[in-house]
Order: sequence, then structure tokens, then C-alpha cells
Amino acid sequence: MAFWFVLCLWASVSVQASAPAGPWDVFNYAPKSRTVYPTAIKEFHGSVANARGLLSTGSATLWGKHSWLTLDFGVEVGGLVSLNFDSVSSGSSIALSFTESPMFISSLTSDDSSYPSANMSYDGVLQVSAPLSTGFWTQPSAMLRGGYRYVTIVSTSNEPVTVSNVSCAISFAPHVRNLRDYSGYFFTSDTAFHDKDFLTKLWYAGAYTVQTNTVPLDTGRQVPFVQSPGWFNNATLGVAGPIIVDGAKRDRAVWPGDMGIAVPTQFVSTNDLLPTRNALSTMFAAINPLTGALPESGPPLSQQGSDTYHAWTLIGTHNYYLYSGDDAWLQIVWANYTKAVGFLEGKVDSSGLMNVTGLRDWARLGGGGHNSEGNALLYQVLMTATDLATHMNASDLASAWSANATALKKRYNEVFWLPSEGMYRDNDTTTLCPQDANSMAVLFNLTTTPEQASSVSEGLTRNWNDLGPVAPELPDTISPFISGLEAHFASGNDDRAMDLLHREWGYMLYTNLSVQSTLLEGFTANGSLSYRSYRGYNYDPSYTSHAHGWSSGPTSALTYYVLGLTVTSPQGRTWSVAPHTSGLPGAEGGFTTPLGWFGAKWSLQKRTFVLNIDVPEGTSGTVKLPFKGRVMVDGRATEVGQGAMLHLDGGKHAVLLFG
Repeated sequence: MAFWFVLCLWASVSVQASAPAGPWDVFNYAPKSRTVYPTAIKEFHGSVANARGLLSTGSATLWGKHSWLTLDFGVEVGGLVSLNFDSVSSGSSIALSFTESPMFISSLTSDDSSYPSANMSYDGVLQVSAPLSTGFWTQPSAMLRGGYRYVTIVSTSNEPVTVSNVSCAISFAPHVRNLRDYSGYFFTSDTAFHDKDFLTKLWYAGAYTVQTNTVPLDTGRQVPFVQSPGWFNNATLGVAGPIIVDGAKRDRAVWPGDMGIAVPTQFVSTNDLLPTRNALSTMFAAINPLTGALPESGPPLSQQGSDTYHAWTLIGTHNYYLYSGDDAWLQIVWANYTKAVGFLEGKVDSSGLMNVTGLRDWARLGGGGHNSEGNALLYQVLMTATDLATHMNASDLASAWSANATALKKRYNEVFWLPSEGMYRDNDTTTLCPQDANSMAVLFNLTTTPEQASSVSEGLTRNWNDLGPVAPELPDTISPFISGLEAHFASGNDDRAMDLLHREWGYMLYTNLSVQSTLLEGFTANGSLSYRSYRGYNYDPSYTSHAHGWSSGPTSALTYYVLGLTVTSPQGRTWSVAPHTSGLPGAEGGFTTPLGWFGAKWSLQKRTFVLNIDVPEGTSGTVKLPFKGRVMVDGRATEVGQGAMLHLDGGKHAVLLFG
């Protein structure tokens, strides 16, 4: 079927700092104020009077040891609880417990944020002695809880106590006054799913997840870990704050692999890149000056010995520069950056592949030796390093890194491609085809033909069950970090990508096991909350993070693929629009860079595809059309094939490019 294309292009002169208002705003999970109050009473037990008074200006009274009530804040929150003691007796006392999942609501324990154990050693409760007279109480800052939805108030004496005005002072994104003032947005109608607003909600859930992962500098999880009962979140996380960490509840440390997903989310939603700059600066500040090795994680964990997370820091450097165009910062880290690239290149042996010896990784089993995941990451490091060297006018480095990338891609396909499976194998001695390496191979353009990329996409579906892909390299585990969503979009298999969104992220967003506002770290093949560690050790279910940035991939994917809008050079001086219609009737959205607003809106109307683009004046880009048909440009109709490219120069002219 041929389509008529109608393209409209605007050149924006003013710099727009915020996304336009619209019906999408109702799906923004961020609170309207930095002080939030409970929205519901989840449950209560024992002697509790007027529990619902805590939802307004009233008060509630508890008496009798072990009487308790649970407050529901409606969404994931994090910060310090405050309350008023309105009436106390001699010996009155209460305790507070916290949990993300309703599964772990308890009067005796909080969920597990501090110590990874297999024996269900929950964090315990925060003991609160009532004052001798009525008054105001605030949670000690060292006892901050970074992520929870439910707070339980427990009477720990037989004396009555009356409390009111229970609130949480939001601690995350401390430099942001209005948490809802996003610089980007996304909006569509998913008529193929039971909730037509699912994709819009999911975009905002990913954005809010990353907001909850943006934290003050001195609120990291204390090391050595506190073992039950208790917790401390008062450790220093890096060289400056605010800073982006992996999870709201835990680990609350810089993890570069997580940033590989979280930072693109951050860019398209809030463009709040200062926390990313601080996180990357923290990693480069900890470089080994002799070897060039980067740490696996930031302080206070400061774990070493990961070749893959070393690579993610380097890839993250390119992401940050692409989005920000921060030349001054790139100059500062350049010497350490080049040394760190050299560290990985030094591991390439006579086979032409990197020999992975730093074995720590995202949780997977195996990974050493001539490993396909590690070498896929090295390829992306070399490609992005080539681009950065070009911007730094380091032509010799750019040429060398580009040549090394070309050679690595050739060896990668010679050694790892398994024709019998139509996928890449894990290493040069096995036939296991991992989820991570195959997803990355498509996304990083290690495949050599569209047919090969599509074969990998098809092969990845062999890992799927009703809830998503069960990773062969981490059995019984569904990890959003390496689920392959973008690989399906990038290979042109949009139906698979949408199917995966519905299965995996549909489960995460709607399951009553979680917070229904931010996104799970991962889960088991049957949907339970247990998640396996990097050594195959099963953590207790309450340790699972319910607001983890590495699960927010749909936010950037929906912008980059479904909307089709991306930047291709720093700050968007050049850009691309290539919509993936994905069975949807239309989509709109955009983001902001220092150059201004980048927006797109497309719709399918009978046999007409209408595309509106709004970009800053002085920028240029390309438009890839999703169908064949006739396009109207500057009042002239021209026949075009599917995938035809339009070049739009400076927001003023449109010229067809053939061939």
C-alpha cells in the first residue's frame, strides 16, 4: 500500500526549557511538592482509632503494644518522615517500618536495603521514643530511606499515643525545585494493550525511576553494610553531588552499567545531566594511574575488577558529551579517558579479541576469556572513542581506534557467529547464546547485514516466556538491563519490540507486587521478586529494588524509535527522525538540549502519514520515511520508496536524497 506523506517543519528561534503542557501531564508520577503525604490507609491492626484522620488534617491514636497501621503514599517516594505527636503518655513509643512492595508490610521489619542475604534478614524498624510532651519529630538523616511506598506506624508500648501530619520530605533530585517540570514528553495511544495509555505511563515511569535515582552526595549506603536490624544511608558517593546512582532503595552507588540505560532516559525526560557529569567524574577520579583501570562502582562500594563496567564508563562518556556538548569537561577527563581506552585495548591478544580478565559484571554467570559481551562493549567503546577523538581534533587517535574497531568487528563475526543458531555464542568454547551479547551486537551494529540482525532478533524470542526473556547466562532470571528491547526496534522488528514491552514492562508496571510507578530491578521467570546476584547467589526477595534505572530503557526507546527522534551530534546540531509506527495510530513528544526544543508528531490518517517536526534554527537532520508513497515537499509531490531519506537543512529546506 502506498501512502501520501505530508511533512511540516518549523524552526524554533527561542530556547524552550520545558516540555509543552498537554494530556500527557496526568501520567507524570513525580509529586507536585517536595513534601508528600499519604494518600490511603493500606491496612491496620489492633487498637487504632481514626486511622483515616492521617489522610487529612486529623490525627490517629494507637494504643496497646503491636497495634499498627500502614500508610500508602500511592507511588514510590524517598526521604525523611516527619510527624506530630499530639498526645503522649509516660512511656509512649512507636516504631516505623518501610517497604516498597506490599508483600513486606510488617510491624516488625522493613524490607531489605542494607545487607544482601539469603536468610530473610530484613532491616528492622526505626524506633521512635515519644517526647515527654507533644511536639514535632523528624527522622534522623542518617536513617534516610531512599525508596518506599508504604510506611507502617507501630505502637511499641501499652500507652496510647496520638500522631498527625505524617509526611515525607523528598530527598531525591535535591537541586530540582519542581520535580514535574520535565524538559521532554511522550504521548501515544496503545490500542493493542488492555490499557491504551500504557506506553505513555511507561515512559513516565522510567523517567520517574531515574529521578528517584538522582540523590544528594552524602546519602549512600554505608559500607561495611549494616546487618539487621538497622540501616545507614549517610556515605559519600563521589566527588560532587547531586549524583546518579543505580537504585532508590539500594545500592545507592554509581554503577556505570546502569547509567548506560538511565542516562538516555534522563536526557529525553528531564535533561538533568549534572548528576551524570558528577558520576562520570567520580569514576575517572578513581582511575588506577599506573594501569588505566577504572573501578566497577563508585564509593563507598568502590569495587574493582570489571572489564565490562570499565567499558560502560567510556560509553557513558560519549553519551554525556553527545547530549550536553560539554567541551570543557571532556578536556578535563581526556587524558584519563584515553588511558582507560588503552587499558581495554591492551587486553586484545593474538586472537584479535579482548581477553576478559576483569570478571565482575551485571549479574551474569561466566564472562571470562574471549567473551562476546565484553568484546561487543569494546567495539562500542572504539566506535564512540573515534567520534570523541574527532571532536577533540585528535586525528591520529581517531584513525587508530576506527581501524581497530573495523578489525574487531571482522573477528567478532568470525569467532562468535553460530550459523546453526542464527545468533552469537557466549565465547569461543561454547554454544550458549547469551541475551546480553546478542542484544548488544544488534544495537552496536556488529551485525553485517539486515538479515543477520533480524536473525538475532528472532533468536532472542526463543528465551521468552509470558513475562519476558529468561536470560540463558543467568537462569531463572528476567533482567530488564539486557532484555533486547532496542535490538528488536533497531533490526526493524517492531512487532517483537511491542510484544516485549507488553509482556515484561506491562508486568512490571501493573503487578501488585511492586510500586506501580517505578520499575523493578528484575524478577524470576515466574514473576516472583527474587533476583540473583552476579555469583548466582539468591538474594532474599525484599532486597530487590523497585526503582532501578537500568530498567528504564523503554523511555528512551519510545522517544528514539516509536517517535523516531534522536540527536546525531552534540546537543543536536544534527538530528534524525525515523518513526517506527509499530501498529500505533500516532505519537508525539520531544526533548530539550542547550540548543532548544526538538519535537516531533506523527499520525496515520487513512492512507496519509502526517509528520510534524520542530527543531532549533541552524540545525540540520534527516527524515527516514516508514512507507513508500508520494511526499509533498515545498509544494511539490515526489514518489519515494520505503526508507527514503529526506535531508532537512537549517529548519528551512527539504531535499530528497536517493541512493
